[in-house]
Amino acid sequence: MTEKIRNYFAGGNTARGFHSLYESNLQGLERLFILKGGPGTGKSSLMKKIGRQWVERGFDIEFLHCSSDNDSIDGVLIPALKVGIVDGTAPHIIEPKAPGAVEEYINLGAAWDTKALKLQKDRIQSLTTQISRSFQTAYATFKEALEIHDDWEKIYISNMDFKKADQLTKKLIEKFFGKIKINKQSDIRHRFLGAATPKGAVDFVPNLTEEIPKRYFIKGRPGSGKSTLLKKLASAAEERGIDVEVYHCGFDPHSLDMVIFRELGIAIFDSTAPHEYFPSCDGDEIIDMYELLITQGTDEIYEDTLKNIATSYKNKMEMATAWLARAKQYHDELETIYVAAMDFSKVEEIGRRIEEEISDLAGVYQE
Repeated sequence: MTEKIRNYFAGGNTARGFHSLYESNLQGLERLFILKGGPGTGKSSLMKKIGRQWVERGFDIEFLHCSSDNDSIDGVLIPALKVGIVDGTAPHIIEPKAPGAVEEYINLGAAWDTKALKLQKDRIQSLTTQISRSFQTAYATFKEALEIHDDWEKIYISNMDFKKADQLTKKLIEKFFGKIKINKQSDIRHRFLGAATPKGAVDFVPNLTEEIPKRYFIKGRPGSGKSTLLKKLASAAEERGIDVEVYHCGFDPHSLDMVIFRELGIAIFDSTAPHEYFPSCDGDEIIDMYELLITQGTDEIYEDTLKNIATSYKNKMEMATAWLARAKQYHDELETIYVAAMDFSKVEEIGRRIEEEISDLAGVYQE
């Protein structure tokens, strides 16, 4: 089977709150089903089922994973059909641009027993409040971790050779793009390399790069110019009409962790913890920013300070992750209430209706 399931995150629990990149990945769709309904109403299961059906029919699909629940997805896209299905409940609110013509709201709440839910009103409201508070505490703790990380970066920034950094950037731009100039507008997609989840950091680097013949693994330290390099490469590609997949940092969305130029067969990414990988295929290459750009002996000179910073940062990240896990516990309890009140035969009926419409669209595209 040559059909591919591509996995990534389009929303993230970050040091700057919940951050959505959904709009970038939904651009160009001609049909978008936006699912509404509470937790436990079967949104993720419905999307997974339809996605797998279309893989079996020979189509590539994209799963948009949920950063707050490791086992759930928030969307499925079938690019060849220009069709998508997404969870449109908070925090990933999707605003329709052409309601009815492109986007359609699908209310899974039509399948629940309202009377049963009313009996649980107080518990539902209490759990919803606890979930919100847990997320807000997690985000505040991630923000404290980011401030510690900024101090970490300052040490290496103050010991970096910016002239050499510029030279490295120019060298890679020339190596990657040469004299390429494509007479089209670049297709730019913004996603997350990974996500902070209730189980810790998760990424899909192996899946996203498995077909890429030339992969560059950037090694280095915080503040050694990895994100800046990636931003300049992405910008240079866009100027040349080259399509770019831009993968943001799941901790700080203002930073980049990877760019993929799929047309050229090139991926370059920050390969340091928590998404640390090493060359495993022919064509893999390491770019060590510490060796190339940072004053020799910096690690040793600041050893004690760096150790303290690293410990403080790790502790804050663990605390924030614990709050995400607590939010997930409350969410699971809330799901149990809704699952008990659902008529899933009605959800299956809704799924069949969506599936039939997608099949009709596939007939149009395959004519």
